[in-house]
Amino acid sequence: MGQGGRGRGNIREFLGLGPPPDPVAAERGEKLYVPNCAFCHGAKARGAEGPNLIRSTMVLHDERGELIGPFLIKGRADKGMPAFPNLTESQAYDIAQFLHMQVELAANRGTYKHSNIVTGDAQKGEAYFNSKCKSCHSPTGDLAKIGSKYPPDQIQTRLLWPGGGGFGAPTYPRKATVTLSNGRTVTGTIKRLDDFNISLYDADGNYHSWPRDNGKVKVEVEDRLAAHRQLLEKYTDEEMHNLTAYLVTLK
Repeated sequence: MGQGGRGRGNIREFLGLGPPPDPVAAERGEKLYVPNCAFCHGAKARGAEGPNLIRSTMVLHDERGELIGPFLIKGRADKGMPAFPNLTESQAYDIAQFLHMQVELAANRGTYKHSNIVTGDAQKGEAYFNSKCKSCHSPTGDLAKIGSKYPPDQIQTRLLWPGGGGFGAPTYPRKATVTLSNGRTVTGTIKRLDDFNISLYDADGNYHSWPRDNGKVKVEVEDRLAAHRQLLEKYTDEEMHNLTAYLVTLK
């Protein structure tokens, strides 16, 4: 491979990405995205209760907000996507650029060079773990030998962005409550959930299935990682690095 073979331009061309995002507009867009969209799609658009937007076909095909903008303004109530009719064209453009920046960062992750992130105090990290985490996690149970299984940067990533795979990701059956148009609710273990259908088994083992595209059912998915997502806004840099340093010692 010749010089620059791993450069960003070549990666962009290889992945078929559109024009590079405008970093100034993306910064403005983040300030609009976070209070309006992050609760559903995650702070960096990687998904939470709602879908991962950096894998969205619409986002990938959009270049300057021509697809994202109209969708944001009109919304899609049948899929739980609210409308933002007061959004200006320039604001829609800024949000689109923020989303494109997230795609850019994900696409170029292979060019990152990880620095040493184990800079915290492991003893302070253990104290934090015992006060904040021990009620749900165990250093000899679900986190046993975690320091041998994952490099430090992955440990810190999973710590900050739970549910993305690896440790911290859900390994339990997901549950949901479906509210029907007549007000009746059915709660059970999800068998299948997508944009079009929801199917589950209730507590008695009975199978149920409903279409989601008719707007007649409301689906609430249990989020057992909600406490982790709430901590993301509360971690200090010191706590984050101390906790990482402690988890690295679990070998």
